[in-house]
Amino acid sequence: MSKKNHKTYILALDKDDPEKELEFEIMFQRTLTVEERYHIMDELVREGLKQIKKRGYKKTPLIVAR
Repeated sequence: MSKKNHKTYILALDKDDPEKELEFEIMFQRTLTVEERYHIMDELVREGLKQIKKRGYKKTPLIVAR
């Protein structure tokens, strides 16, 4: 994956504003390529699995169809 020079985006609000948070997130996501989005998603999944194992859960929970 080639590295791009991205701006650093920081959202500063005086109080919670879900609409502005969503607008900010969409603006940030639009600056990324599809490859970069998948890379970020992959990192988050790996970090989540690492945390699950660290806390003593050996297997990832399975979804059971009923």
